[in-house]
Amino acid sequence: MKTWLLAAVLAIGADDGLTKTEFESLHAKLKPPAGEAWRSIPWSVSLVEAQNLAAREKKPILIWSMDGNPLGCG
Repeated sequence: MKTWLLAAVLAIGADDGLTKTEFESLHAKLKPPAGEAWRSIPWSVSLVEAQNLAAREKKPILIWSMDGNPLGCG
């Protein structure tokens, strides 16, 4: 699918932009399936709230921390 997406973006052209219909079509194709397991995890963006909840439920916390571009290293 990634090859198809790249071909579609190149075919549209950088200067032309996307029409509303093209955007909606690409957006729908890029959405992850609704039934994926990670969607059932109660993610939190607040460390304090996550710590309080973990303490109450006596569960560990996974902290994902990174520096730089989320799409690659460097």
